[in-house]
Amino acid sequence: MSMIDLAAKRMNGPVIRLHPNDNVVVARIPVEAGTSIPGENVLAREAVQAGYKIATRHLRKGEPILKYNVTIGFAAEDTPAGTMMHGHNITFTEFDRDYAIGADYEPLAMVPEAERATFQGIVRKDGRVATRNYIGIVSTVNCSATVVQNISDHFTAERLAEFPNVDGVAAFTHQTGCGMELSGEPMQLLRRTLAGYIRHPNIHSVLVIGLGCERNQIQGLMEEQGLEAGPHLRHFTMQDTGGTRKSIEAGIAAVRELLADANDVRRETVSASHIMVGLQCGGSDGFSSITANPALGHAMDILTRHGGTAILSETPEIYGVEHTLTRRAASREVAEKLIERIRWWKDEYTPGRDTQINGVVSPGNQAGGLANIFEKSLGSSMKGGTGPLVEVYKYAERVTKPGFVFMDSPGFDPVSATGQVAGGANVICFTTGRGSMFGCRPAPSVKLATNTPMYRRLEEDMDINCGQVLDGDKSLQEMGQAIFEHILRVASGERTKSEDLGVGRHEFAPWQIGITG
Repeated sequence: MSMIDLAAKRMNGPVIRLHPNDNVVVARIPVEAGTSIPGENVLAREAVQAGYKIATRHLRKGEPILKYNVTIGFAAEDTPAGTMMHGHNITFTEFDRDYAIGADYEPLAMVPEAERATFQGIVRKDGRVATRNYIGIVSTVNCSATVVQNISDHFTAERLAEFPNVDGVAAFTHQTGCGMELSGEPMQLLRRTLAGYIRHPNIHSVLVIGLGCERNQIQGLMEEQGLEAGPHLRHFTMQDTGGTRKSIEAGIAAVRELLADANDVRRETVSASHIMVGLQCGGSDGFSSITANPALGHAMDILTRHGGTAILSETPEIYGVEHTLTRRAASREVAEKLIERIRWWKDEYTPGRDTQINGVVSPGNQAGGLANIFEKSLGSSMKGGTGPLVEVYKYAERVTKPGFVFMDSPGFDPVSATGQVAGGANVICFTTGRGSMFGCRPAPSVKLATNTPMYRRLEEDMDINCGQVLDGDKSLQEMGQAIFEHILRVASGERTKSEDLGVGRHEFAPWQIGITG
């Protein structure tokens, strides 16, 4: 159960009332000045863009602005009914939230195993299940990034044509690995991320390439993360191999040796419990909390009931509504892990900085109708659905508990998704209102549009149009079911729009926490 009541939403002509207690409604379509707002006894005092908010009564200075009956800010001044409400007249002010740990917790009603949904997955020899089948090339340090990328670029679609069961040779390069602390959290985080990709079920075999003198030594990475060289994990350094050209040649030769075995796989029927979805939203708008995010939440409620896993992340983008998650926590320990992460962000990581968690959302979010981080968080949190929160993980930690979980991460989508994939996500679902373009090797990325005009404009990049909810063609429940069925098809091998476009080749982005120098 969630504090955010989605069932109360009502569309009435040009506006949407999200909760009976709200003092704003959301413009479903552009509203002209002087328009009578149906059911509200209010005239619009000015032109209001679609996705923006309209005050439905006089608001006193300092009065909470309620959306879904959740505070998203406070009136900056006495404001007449019918006024457009946005960042110019909504102030971002901290306020106390009742964490009420476990108050809304309800155990998940699981679908019996014999009745659970299935998909066509790739079963590895150790029992892990993949949704894709890649050979990965990992750089330990930026100094080997060019070599890694050149090896990957060699294996074009034409050269891989005789290996139809291999989805590609994916390069995972980054900007760090040296000029950083030899030990401590930044190095641990980097190594944890690299190891998560090396172990990922969607990667059949891995070639790790270093320069040779970097701080992130291959041996240190292997020992710290419990990795062992073998038929599916090879490594070398450029300095030992003879330099750039010889390293590229050696890498190409190594991948050629791996291709035949990597191609020797087949898909078979497996339970949907093997699906682990990383949840992302970017380029959000005023409709994100009305269509795509709650619809994706419904899909995750279905998935977790079938034994699967949903990973919500982007810690700055749950700030202000984190109490809706602690209320659903399965235990005090789980809730306190989440609270600790929120406090770390606010008290240690971002004080005095012009960051999202301190109120300011991106220009695109503002243009889409979101006044501040509280309003963005309201929608962002909905992607996780309404089920119990069963665990909280640090960035790139391996996710081991099925159900709805949270992983600490920044709000920047490539960095956040990289952590989720390192944790084991084998599908990414990414909602967007403005039109983010995103792909994520080795996990397929499903793009969900919040509104029909954007979907039609960017249909080449968008997989699912959740604007059908806004248009009245589908209920949230119907949209959620459609998303769940789409995820099953993608997990079975159906290609996403980002895969068709080749997006995802450069989106591997480990969190650069701490100071480099």
